[in-house]
Amino acid sequence: MKKQILFIALAVMGLTACEPGGNTEVTTDKEAALEKAVAPYVNNTVVATYSAMADAGMALLNQTGQILNKVENDQDYAQLMKDADASWRLMRKYWEQSEAFLFGPASAHNIDPHIDSWPLDFNAMNALLHDDARMAQIEEEGGAYVGDKLGYALKGFHAAEYLLFESVINDGRAVGTGRPHATNLTHAEAVYLNAIVEDLTQQAILLEYAWAGKVSANKMALLEAGEVEPYEDQYGAQMINAGKAGSIYLTYQEVAEEIIAGCVDIAGEVADLKMGNPYISSTPEERDYIESPYSCTSTIDFADNIRSIQHA
Repeated sequence: MKKQILFIALAVMGLTACEPGGNTEVTTDKEAALEKAVAPYVNNTVVATYSAMADAGMALLNQTGQILNKVENDQDYAQLMKDADASWRLMRKYWEQSEAFLFGPASAHNIDPHIDSWPLDFNAMNALLHDDARMAQIEEEGGAYVGDKLGYALKGFHAAEYLLFESVINDGRAVGTGRPHATNLTHAEAVYLNAIVEDLTQQAILLEYAWAGKVSANKMALLEAGEVEPYEDQYGAQMINAGKAGSIYLTYQEVAEEIIAGCVDIAGEVADLKMGNPYISSTPEERDYIESPYSCTSTIDFADNIRSIQHA
């Protein structure tokens, strides 16, 4: 994969040709060649991935809302938990397949750390779940409280993962089984899970909006219900309109170089952190540096990160 990335990078760099007399400006023909690739990249790769991620989030939010209702009414929700696990996995897949393009809105608005920080501080989470005053606020404010008042280690994918998937406590550590959580959620856990997923889904919608400049009516309604203002980045248009007034990119060469840099960044993160830290671990903290320990999907995460490079 590293060889493939290097080959693509060299090919794009080669599009900046030296003209007689030492002129290194990108030629019109070469810019036109790059321009043809940008709109499909934006619309068919980036926006399509974020849109599917937000769709999965909407389904997950519907399911966690039903789970909360079942818990409050002491009704069985075993199938709903299985369905929610599947929706979480699907949403997670699209997020991991987006990590070759974490530049732009995901980084500029801190959406990446907001939804995907690990390891989870499960001790602090358990303390929060037993804090009646704060849980009452979460029940009242939902995703707004989670998004605005909780640290990164208490929200996002991994906080939801901990509540959706079964884990056992071993030597003071929560060890995941990959199985759906037993259907004995406390009311506080069900409230917290639904609030986490509301915030997570809103963040996914913000990514789609920031790239596409629009989202469906039901997604927009969720942002409005939570009083979440969308980001007016128009990032996809910025790329597609490189060199034109209002774009942050002077040339399509710059666009291509940013795309390649995104691929290089996630390749390095997979090698050095996601796989490297647990592999060379000498302490329990390093061994616990596993991205999705409760769902047991870390190796799937790795593969989807590399697929994000392939798609880009």
